[in-house]
Amino acid sequence: MNFLNLPNENISNKQLLGLILLAYIFSFVIRLIWVFQFGDYAPFHFHDELMINTNDGYFFASGAQQALFGLHEPNPRVPDWLHWGVTFVTVILTKITPFSLETVTLYMPSIISSLVVIPIILIARIFGATLWGFFAALLGSIAWSYYNRTMTGYYDSDMFAAMAPMFVLYFFIASVKHFTLKSALYAGLMIVIYPFLYDQGRAVVFAMSVIYFLYLLVYHRDEENTYKSIILVSLSTLPVSVVVSAPYSYILNAIILILAYIFLEKRHFEKRGLYIVSAIAVVGFLYFGNVFSLILGKVSYYLSRSVDAHGLHFFQVNQTVREAGKIPFSVMANRISGSTIGVILSLIGYVLLVIRYRPFILALPLIGIGVFSLWGGLRFTVFAVAIAAMSAVYLFYVIANASDKKPFRYGIIAVLTALMIYPNILHIIGYKVPTVFNNQEVKVLEKLNDIATDKDYTLTWWDYGYPIWYYADTNTLIDGGKHNHDDYIISKMLTTDSQVQAVNLARLSVETYEKSDYKGVADTLFKDKNPNDLLDELENPDFKLPAKTRDIYLFLPERMLNIFPTVGMFSNLDLVTGQKKIQPFYYITRRFSAQGNIVNLGSGLSLDRQTSILTIGGQKTPIKRFVTVGYDAKGKLIKNEQNIDPNAPLSIILMQSYHTILVVDESMYNSLFIKMFVLGEYDKDLFELVIADPYARVYKLKK
Repeated sequence: MNFLNLPNENISNKQLLGLILLAYIFSFVIRLIWVFQFGDYAPFHFHDELMINTNDGYFFASGAQQALFGLHEPNPRVPDWLHWGVTFVTVILTKITPFSLETVTLYMPSIISSLVVIPIILIARIFGATLWGFFAALLGSIAWSYYNRTMTGYYDSDMFAAMAPMFVLYFFIASVKHFTLKSALYAGLMIVIYPFLYDQGRAVVFAMSVIYFLYLLVYHRDEENTYKSIILVSLSTLPVSVVVSAPYSYILNAIILILAYIFLEKRHFEKRGLYIVSAIAVVGFLYFGNVFSLILGKVSYYLSRSVDAHGLHFFQVNQTVREAGKIPFSVMANRISGSTIGVILSLIGYVLLVIRYRPFILALPLIGIGVFSLWGGLRFTVFAVAIAAMSAVYLFYVIANASDKKPFRYGIIAVLTALMIYPNILHIIGYKVPTVFNNQEVKVLEKLNDIATDKDYTLTWWDYGYPIWYYADTNTLIDGGKHNHDDYIISKMLTTDSQVQAVNLARLSVETYEKSDYKGVADTLFKDKNPNDLLDELENPDFKLPAKTRDIYLFLPERMLNIFPTVGMFSNLDLVTGQKKIQPFYYITRRFSAQGNIVNLGSGLSLDRQTSILTIGGQKTPIKRFVTVGYDAKGKLIKNEQNIDPNAPLSIILMQSYHTILVVDESMYNSLFIKMFVLGEYDKDLFELVIADPYARVYKLKK
């Protein structure tokens, strides 16, 4: 089994720091590729800086704005900067550096996420093979999934998500390898702080802790430090938050851990007493950490694909979120290692690694979470990337051991590592993700900021909620974190053919939300009333509304055209029975071409302009109307409507300024979004058009 051994390398601490610095610089520089690609692309710049490329980033950025500039005070959803690690670090960096908030949020993901090279290299150093860690760090720090969720501009808590657990793993492995209580203390401290950095990942470090406990009890059950270590790590889930709120709860928990370490380190205890105390500590860890229900809850959520059938029947958001859906093996492989061959090599390497170096059993939860992505979705692949990189490079060491010549061995390892890195670099070069909004859309929101006050509401789909906070400084009903049953409210407003109903529903929802201490609007409105009856009543212009306390705006962006069918799914249900209504017809294409009288619309659709006959999958149908809309040189919307067959089911809308064609049925044609954004038709007694822009139209409710 000697071929499984890692070499003993004589790497000094100074050389270690040099390797860490080289790996960190490599990781950071690779993340500048996106910056170089779009550095001169004006639509992605605002306030003299590239904008971020993830919607959720504006949640944390809004919290930073509140702390730094006093914005968003009336918004109950904006995070307190002291409660979230991302916002906390952002505020500190903005205060102590000469850089603007926009620059800090842009580059912070690259700065933080590249720290993952440290635990990767340090873990390898524990086993005397620092260069193994160096090669693995080059791969793991930029591999497909990790890069996607930590690239420059991906300003989100993901920058901590997979990096911090690798530090936990390092301390766990150091604990069982060197058997020092201090390593268990450091692991416990990392577990304490992890929810502050990435609240959604508690299940990850808790699962790692359970494996750690089992490992100690199986392989080191006769050692006194085993039970002291279990006690220390178990104290990481103490419910100190009932005494003090975050972030002071994290500080208090850390102090308790340090005091416990001092107490345990300097004393010898009878094993019987340690058995009892450690057993109690583990029970407390599982109970106060809500460990099993937390883990099972996460699994259940990401495996769920059905309608919420508790009480009323609401459509679930995770049915439409791509990262929460099943993925094929090839996608999982690409995300974790850059290729199918790469992930197979990683899995083989991990098995051999565990056979030769037993402490790597502690990494099993990270590998398991990566494999769970086959059912749970893309987001889980990121946790397996670093350990997969270490496993693959370890396999390269095993292969290289066939040679007796040291330079040749390291040449083989370097070449094989480079071959693993290559598809990931290709992916990075081709991964030209756009910013969340372009600068023209942001200008619309800044105009809205000048018009509205910070207590007003802007209603739109949840994808745009956080950016609206950040740029328009108004409240929203749904956003990237609050999009459960209330999605029905916004979906109904955008798809209804009654603008009276939309206005009444908007006013009723906003005022109810304010008066109910910001509880879910749908659950409050429909608690004691049949939703179908209430919706019918809201179509009455004389419906008695609560007193107006603030203004309400509708934000209708051009980009919603692409997701409008998805938006409609949330209200295309009878809430009482759970039955889907008739699926509306909506087709959008930006790629169409004409050959003579035939316009090819793609996906089996074509239009004969001479006969006005639409062909869909071989079946022919006349069209009801052909509408052409566009903007003139002054930005005025011009519409030309040609009525053809009043009995036909479908209409065609040519949006000339966007080079876009819509094929829609009557329900879609008469929906609020199509009428008010695409066609510019609205009831002037109900709405006031306050911003007319090709990228977005903003209406103010008059009621």
